[in-house]
Amino acid sequence: MPAYRYEAVDAGGATRKGVVNADSPRSARADLRTQGLTPLKVDAISAQVDAAGKATRHGFGERLSTTELALFTRQMASLLEAGLPLEQAFSALLEQAERPYVRDLIASIRSEVIGGAALSDVLARHPRDFAEIYRALVASGEQIGHLSRVLSRLADYIERRNALVDKVKLAFTYPAIVTVVAFSIVIFLLTYVVPQIVSVFANTKQKLPVLTVVMLAVSDFVRNYGVIVLVLLIGAWFAWRRALQNPALKTRWHTWLLTAPLYGKFERSLNTARFASTLAITSGSGVPILRALQTSRDTLTNVAMQHLVEDATDSVREGVSLARALSAQKHFPPMLIHMIRAGEITGELPAMLERAAAAQEADLERRTLRIAGLLEPALILAMGVVVLLIVLAVLMPIIEINQLVR
Repeated sequence: MPAYRYEAVDAGGATRKGVVNADSPRSARADLRTQGLTPLKVDAISAQVDAAGKATRHGFGERLSTTELALFTRQMASLLEAGLPLEQAFSALLEQAERPYVRDLIASIRSEVIGGAALSDVLARHPRDFAEIYRALVASGEQIGHLSRVLSRLADYIERRNALVDKVKLAFTYPAIVTVVAFSIVIFLLTYVVPQIVSVFANTKQKLPVLTVVMLAVSDFVRNYGVIVLVLLIGAWFAWRRALQNPALKTRWHTWLLTAPLYGKFERSLNTARFASTLAITSGSGVPILRALQTSRDTLTNVAMQHLVEDATDSVREGVSLARALSAQKHFPPMLIHMIRAGEITGELPAMLERAAAAQEADLERRTLRIAGLLEPALILAMGVVVLLIVLAVLMPIIEINQLVR
């Protein structure tokens, strides 16, 4: 039964908005009139794929945030564990939803579930909100008859991933703020302070020091061509992003990132942590190992490591153990391979993968804090040196005038 978003007026003249399930827009309006409402607008809530199965585009911000997805999954798991049928669980979620887009999404899913569709099939019609791993785990939970347990583990996975992302963002927030403030101060000094002060010496016909002359040249360049340089930098960034759409170039770039000084280990830790945590939850939820590997590969942000996982998947398909297949590929840490080998021997692969994922996340956090710790003093030192040069360029002519007066 389709869902419709409505806007209506009640008997008191107040405007009311909500969602109603009906067979057609005409039936939806009839239901609203039965409730004592005068419908003003009734629009169908469509899925995110068209008739050809391609994802449709929506406006800015029209998707579930990671926080909303974690909350949605946790609430759904709790309601199902409490024994509520799927339809009633969605009805409860619909009442608690605050953002209009979330209400529309839940109403759309609920209407299709009521119509008899499987939850995993319904979620597949909303690919922007529910990733492949999410849909695969829901399908696995439906097959084994433990949807609530799978959703509970999925909620843990999303919350743990969100916490890791928040830690990484928080670690780099201070260096980012320092960088923005430093650039702002330097630009202000070069474009306003330096010309105002040094212009005092222009009429004295005094020979200015070399540092002052250089700083004046830099100041003139920033004032005259700063906007052009900024536009060129933005254009170069967009051109680079467009160039990375070339698969071969993107693969070479991501391969270099894995071996880049200082950042390479961070890139490997980030992708290894994602791979291990995704593989742990998929394999532990009954997803076949080949599909679990494919799903884990799709969560990686580094294309070069995606190719390594594809090669390992081909080896596993031919009968090679997962630990041996990954050991043949570089960039996977030995600790992860040892844990996988132990899990395959003991028959507790999901548990060992979870431990490996936790270790990789801890390693990623350490590397993040280390990089942020190195960036902070480096940025402060660089800013101090630049400001010192500007101050010296301003003070040196003043000092020379004082010496001439004496």
